[in-house]
Amino acid sequence: MFVEFFGEIFKLILNFVQTFGYIGIFIMTFIESTFIPIPSELTLIPAGILIAKGDMHLTPVLISSLTGTLLGSCVNYFIAYYFGRKLFINYGKYFFLKPGQLLSLELFFNKYGAISTFFGRMLPGIKHFISFPAGLARMNLKLFTLYTLLGSFIWLSFLLYLGHIINANEELISIYIRRFNIAIIFIVIFISILIYATKKFKKRN
Repeated sequence: MFVEFFGEIFKLILNFVQTFGYIGIFIMTFIESTFIPIPSELTLIPAGILIAKGDMHLTPVLISSLTGTLLGSCVNYFIAYYFGRKLFINYGKYFFLKPGQLLSLELFFNKYGAISTFFGRMLPGIKHFISFPAGLARMNLKLFTLYTLLGSFIWLSFLLYLGHIINANEELISIYIRRFNIAIIFIVIFISILIYATKKFKKRN
């Protein structure tokens, strides 16, 4: 039952991407990168399938999706930059963000530094909102742009590759996404331990 429902939804999104082309990809990735939590998997995996079929081309898909992702992320960044933390405390529900979530994001950002923008673009539940603490911390815009593009490039490329190799086999999609997410989480944990150990070592010396 679930597989059939998922298959129908997937076909609808596939048709949407096919109908609106690169502009549709730009619009969907832009929305997904703001505070509206639409999974990028819903857009980019169908795009990867269309690339595999020869209906779309890799370079313009990447350019469209990266541009949409960066501009959507900048919306979040500048909202936080200009309006501050008080906005999210009072009106967080309109951004699909609870006070506890904002605190967790700030702690994540403070713990891993500016590079958390890079990792945040690949982590489920964080990628939609990681630009908020970056804006609140008034992170350097050039660094924010660089880390956002790098992290997004890896994640979007993975989704396109996933669509390419699966090529309409919907049942395998969730398996591959889950494995990739687990791998990213382990990488983040490893790097955080490495950073912590390095700081401890410097303090002793």
